[in-house]
Amino acid sequence: MKRLRKILFPFSLIYGSIAAIRNYMFDCGWKRQTTFDLPIICVGNLSVGGTGKTPQIEYLVRLLSDKFKTVTLSRGYKRKSEGFYLAADSTKMEDIGDEPFQYFSKFKNIHVAVDAKRVHGVQQILKRLPETEVILLDDAFQHRHIKAGFYVLLTKYDELYVDDLVLPAGNLREFKSGANRADVILVTKCPNDLSFENQNKIIHKLNPNVNQEVFFTTISYNENVTNGLKNFKVSELQNDSFIAVAGIAKPEYFFKHLNVIKNNFVTFPDHHHFSENDITLILEKAQGRKIITTEKDFMRLQGKLPEEQLFYLPIETHFLNNASSFDSKILDYVGKSTRNRCVHSAENSK
Repeated sequence: MKRLRKILFPFSLIYGSIAAIRNYMFDCGWKRQTTFDLPIICVGNLSVGGTGKTPQIEYLVRLLSDKFKTVTLSRGYKRKSEGFYLAADSTKMEDIGDEPFQYFSKFKNIHVAVDAKRVHGVQQILKRLPETEVILLDDAFQHRHIKAGFYVLLTKYDELYVDDLVLPAGNLREFKSGANRADVILVTKCPNDLSFENQNKIIHKLNPNVNQEVFFTTISYNENVTNGLKNFKVSELQNDSFIAVAGIAKPEYFFKHLNVIKNNFVTFPDHHHFSENDITLILEKAQGRKIITTEKDFMRLQGKLPEEQLFYLPIETHFLNNASSFDSKILDYVGKSTRNRCVHSAENSK
């Protein structure tokens, strides 16, 4: 692996330099960035996949949606529709992608939209939903054409961006200096018992700038698997009573929580569209047993596998400490921006 990284390193310098030049052009104003007169929070990362963006977006939805009219805007990766799409009652997973469909299925008090061109997406949201008070941009840290008001950068505990290299030698989409655009840095998927001493070591390693604060989160799994009709406690599951199926970037934590043994699982690429052959493979592997998958995969598998066999394991993001400080930062930003927008609108109407 080290030898391969050395071989690929020159290509990483080229890739990273191209990204750096692009960022410089945006920073200097040579490339246009569009700003909007409402709070926009961007959640993203420097690396490719697996840092926990989906549960973090859901955390923000839970924090904001009871107080502010909230809309999520995603690219809609691997969806079958094109352009801007606003989810409605007739929307299917294929129309908007698995993660947006998960938001749409779980949260009935928000709107969910997709558009690869985020600027156009926000414009359409404001046109169709003028009452919108805050927009959550999903996985748009490198989408520099739009300038969000608040940036949340995620980095995985055991794969910190400071320890990684740019593609193709590593998994970074740009040089580590890109982290300077973040308002807060979240170290995700931490052990529940991560000590303050080790947290401080990581903070020292990340070396945040004076305007950034670092927080630590973990993935909290539900004690039950469910399909919306039935629930089973994870602690009561026997390995010979189910198989695990995952089509996500980093399935190790999911398998570990279920205590999956060797050869009792099936894996697929992230955002995988399950074909008829895949479904046949899963059913043959299951042999009538329960099929337990991730919440994101459940969105793509429901309707394709027998309802009585298919279950998913819900997850949530939890802060190890200082959750109230993070919440205050978000609520203060959104509240202040919303008030300023109201004042600005009132002045323009005079």
